[in-house]
Amino acid sequence: MTNVLVCVKRVVDSSGEVVLTEDGQSVDGKFAGYTMSNHEECAVELAVQATAATGGTATVLTLGEPEAVEQLRAALAVGCTAAVHVEADAGAFGPSDVAREIAAVVKEHEAAGRPHDLVLLGNDAADSGDFQVGIRLAYELGRPVVNGAARVTVEDGHVVAGVEAPTGYETYRVPLPAVVTVLEGGVEPRYPTVPGRMKAKKVEVETRSPATEPRGAKRVRLLLPPPQPSSVQILGKGADAAPAVVDLLEQLGVTR
Repeated sequence: MTNVLVCVKRVVDSSGEVVLTEDGQSVDGKFAGYTMSNHEECAVELAVQATAATGGTATVLTLGEPEAVEQLRAALAVGCTAAVHVEADAGAFGPSDVAREIAAVVKEHEAAGRPHDLVLLGNDAADSGDFQVGIRLAYELGRPVVNGAARVTVEDGHVVAGVEAPTGYETYRVPLPAVVTVLEGGVEPRYPTVPGRMKAKKVEVETRSPATEPRGAKRVRLLLPPPQPSSVQILGKGADAAPAVVDLLEQLGVTR
């Protein structure tokens, strides 16, 4: 039996135009809405699969404002069985702060007889790009860590994590308890059904305050990359454009 803790974050939906806050410290979600990242959706799916295969439990955790309970309910609706909400201003917490808070929950649950054998996180934060929490958490807990896993299974007291590498597909086998960060693409996340959403509403969310005072991200500011230049070439109008189209296709190497 493997008990999994999967960590998610309430982030701005980046499917539209990305806008920064005036101080440049975060992405502004005033008009875009909020969600969880694709990495974390895959992490939730892998957590549900791992616990279903081993008869364990899948607990979802988030640190954030009261509204972040929406993301917890979304994870509960697709198969997680318990939820923990560390209520805090997420913007005041840097990667090391978040790692300490997750570690505090893991240690407290373990002392209470509710150990988490495997902790899953998204590979990086979708809003700020932080690529540190998983590694810092593993250091806090003294556990092995695998980064950027696309597939995760549990076998004979070990976690087997598959990672897409430049030289090919790599497989890591590390003993439990362990920490794994998940990269999207290796699994198709399921989406909540109406019965799943109704069931999620009935789950009591464990609410707690931060265990320590945050130090902050010490971030100077975020920057948006300059927009990519684009140009349009008018080839003509109607039948008169046909010769220009043929010339263009020849330039592109398109043959009959």
